[in-house]
Amino acid sequence: MSGHSKWSTIKRKKGAADAQRSKMWGKLLRFVEVAAREGGGSVDANPTLASAVQKAKEASVPAENIQRAIKRGTGELAGEAYEEASYEGYGPGGVAILVHCLTNNRNRAAQDVRSAFNGVGGKLAEPGAVSFMFEKKGVVTVPAGDTSEEEVFLVAADAGAEDVDLNDDIIQVTTAPETLNAVRAALEGSGIAVQTSEVTRVPKSTVRVDGGDAKKVVNLVGTLEELDDVQEVFANFDVPDEVLASVAP
Repeated sequence: MSGHSKWSTIKRKKGAADAQRSKMWGKLLRFVEVAAREGGGSVDANPTLASAVQKAKEASVPAENIQRAIKRGTGELAGEAYEEASYEGYGPGGVAILVHCLTNNRNRAAQDVRSAFNGVGGKLAEPGAVSFMFEKKGVVTVPAGDTSEEEVFLVAADAGAEDVDLNDDIIQVTTAPETLNAVRAALEGSGIAVQTSEVTRVPKSTVRVDGGDAKKVVNLVGTLEELDDVQEVFANFDVPDEVLASVAP
């Protein structure tokens, strides 16, 4: 499991305050709205919307909020006009970072992202500079305490999964994006509890960062994730677990 995956897991374990949860819900609902606008309001016919709705449900977003976001996306209700914007750069220690935004103000988004990088000695890069270092993958996580890694591997592999990795109390299953739903369904059909499932960007290789740079890069990722316009942040860092635990919210 990459350092960034561990970071996300630790954050979920620690939970979120009401204010943070509200911000997270807003971002997830924005994702639902844009997915519905671009691919239609049918979850069955729009895989991106299906993924967005699944993530919202996993975060306990109320069903009525999700439905309103879909209706805003399809034009049944009034809503903001969001557009996608991506930024690429390098953090301390040469860590590659890819930032995906959904924003109604590209200038504000760019300024906020640039400020976050500059604040820790990082720098933005030209489009394409780091995006090739990441692959689009489906990722399913399973609580390790409920089942064994071997059992998860047998079921997931039979459904088309590419890899299974145990990290502490989380089993991470990696799939091709198009087989994500089939793998999740197979696991659940076998009585294996699924914690999360999503299509994400996985680094092809990681950069080991220690000491002060480790804290700086994790704080940079955290700062970026807190920005209102930022939807997702992907990074290829690998830092000590104790550093992740000390700086996670």
